[in-house]
Amino acid sequence: MRIAGEQGGSPDCGYKPRILVKSCHRHDHTATMRSLVFVLLIGAAFATEDDKIVGGYECEPYSQAHQVSLNSGYHFCGGSLVNENWVVSAAHCYKSRVEVRMGEHNIKVTEGSEQFISSSRVIRHPNYSSYNINNDVMLIKLSKPATLNQYVQPVALPSACAPAGTMCKVSGWGNTMSSTADKNKLQCLDLPILSERDCENAYPGMITQAMFCAGYLEGGKDSCQVRESLFRQNTANNDLV
Repeated sequence: MRIAGEQGGSPDCGYKPRILVKSCHRHDHTATMRSLVFVLLIGAAFATEDDKIVGGYECEPYSQAHQVSLNSGYHFCGGSLVNENWVVSAAHCYKSRVEVRMGEHNIKVTEGSEQFISSSRVIRHPNYSSYNINNDVMLIKLSKPATLNQYVQPVALPSACAPAGTMCKVSGWGNTMSSTADKNKLQCLDLPILSERDCENAYPGMITQAMFCAGYLEGGKDSCQVRESLFRQNTANNDLV
């Protein structure tokens, strides 16, 4: 499964599992894009301006073709392309106008694979709470359809919630806390989904029905402040969590 989105950072970044937004609750496959994403549990670990992926590795170039960079003169968050017209990201990444950059690997280098498309609408979840980051999900309507090719592809949407223990992949750009990794190149990180009990024990009283946790209880690997993408591995579609 892919976690799409940005994770909120915390002082214990790299030492506790991440709280993520569910995207698997889905009632009607024929719903509009707006209602679809708002009922979908989007494994949203989305990025802010001081991103960190701890314990990760450089993604194989263009292997995460759904991954987008949100740009307003600089990269500030990530997201996932869900079809040629829509991107999902984190509500705490909201800006009224953004440029969506697709087909990127090194965000500081022109590689010939990029597509830059402005937003025409940015829609936050109506019940998003900045206090506890509940319902931290946002839709971005592209001003024109993306051209799908080997560098730009939508991520599959989930048909059911993934069970605890499912391995997922996070991807995004940002600080790696490593002297060798290049923060401008897309970074990947493999994390397991935790049980509801482990999640609640890690964050007592903080977990809502719209959240789940992914990570290692012993710490050391994390994607702090990265609204990037998390997807379930070893499935036919590599779908969003």
